[in-house]
Amino acid sequence: MRSLAMKLAPGQDLRHVLEALALSHNVSGYVLGVVGNLSRAAFQCPGQSEPNVLEGDLEIITLQGHFSPDGAHLHLSLSDAACQVWGGHLEPGTLVLKGADLLLGLLDQPLPQAPSTLDPNQPTEVEPKPVAPLATPRVEVAVLPGCPWCTRAIRILRSLDIAHALITVDSDETYNALHQRSAMTTFPQVFIDGAVIGGYDALAQLHADGSLDQLR
Repeated sequence: MRSLAMKLAPGQDLRHVLEALALSHNVSGYVLGVVGNLSRAAFQCPGQSEPNVLEGDLEIITLQGHFSPDGAHLHLSLSDAACQVWGGHLEPGTLVLKGADLLLGLLDQPLPQAPSTLDPNQPTEVEPKPVAPLATPRVEVAVLPGCPWCTRAIRILRSLDIAHALITVDSDETYNALHQRSAMTTFPQVFIDGAVIGGYDALAQLHADGSLDQLR
């Protein structure tokens, strides 16, 4: 495992940054430490159908979990101005206020699986198997930080275990490039095999009629 220090700027989406890192560099890893604050926190509590959203001057207490090109599973705890502690599953739309410093542990390779039973006459070392390169996801989703329809679109894809690439619209340059590509001004924007299919409603319709199953 090797370590990587990251400094996040105001307005960056905490979850999207880690997912983008994993996708762009094809790496997996864990969050080892974090210091910083948030202007907005979105987190899913157990048994709730929709994420909770807090806004204000929010201090990050902990961020734990793992990330990979297939997605991220991260738990966030934070304190509000009254020192009340909140926490849950980290969702998109969690935005950095003044800054955040992350310490990440990146895995050099996937951990090999040990056999369920060990033969005392055989060596105990397990030879790692070669890892095939990941194919480029057929689905791309362009999202705006804090957009609830974007969050729902991503939730559909994750519930079906469909690999997808996230494009976070965090600059005018990114927005203009997407507008030229899709001719859309609303988000999310969903692309399949490079072609735009529409937004959340179009994705939900494909989910309803079972057309998304072939993308697993």
